[in-house]
Amino acid sequence: MKRLHQLSDIQSENIGDGTSVWQFCVILPGARIGRNCNICANVLIENDVEIGDNVTVKSGVQIWDGVRIEDNVFIGPNVTFTNDIAPRSKRYPEKFCTTTVRKGASIGANSTIVAGHEIGEYAMVGAGSVVTDDIPANTLWYGNPARMHGYVTDEGVILDMDRKDKEGKTHEI
Repeated sequence: MKRLHQLSDIQSENIGDGTSVWQFCVILPGARIGRNCNICANVLIENDVEIGDNVTVKSGVQIWDGVRIEDNVFIGPNVTFTNDIAPRSKRYPEKFCTTTVRKGASIGANSTIVAGHEIGEYAMVGAGSVVTDDIPANTLWYGNPARMHGYVTDEGVILDMDRKDKEGKTHEI
């Protein structure tokens, strides 16, 4: 059963079972959202957007045309995706850039994801980061611009550049 808040403007019919959409969201007709997602308040999702299953999108996020989000992804509050690397008022590209967030990745609050990049499986982007490059799987990135600072296991254990956890135990990825 879907839970769609009456104070949202939900134009898409492509929303999976078990998904919750909270108040003041705008979801345009072409958007596709999977099962068991949680779309928190004040989220904008444009037409050419695909969101997988079990995705959490926290409040204040904008997901523009061309964004692909795979299963089990966490998008923190006020994350902004872009889709045009040379925007101009009232000038639209023939096709917007594609940005892909792979399975199990997490993006921290207030991060900006510049158009046309891929965030790899189980990667983690720290809060407030500006992503201007592709991010490989199982890596930890943060800063402005975001740079690699370590690794992350599939289970979410943060590792240093030598793949050691805070107790000094080495992990394979």
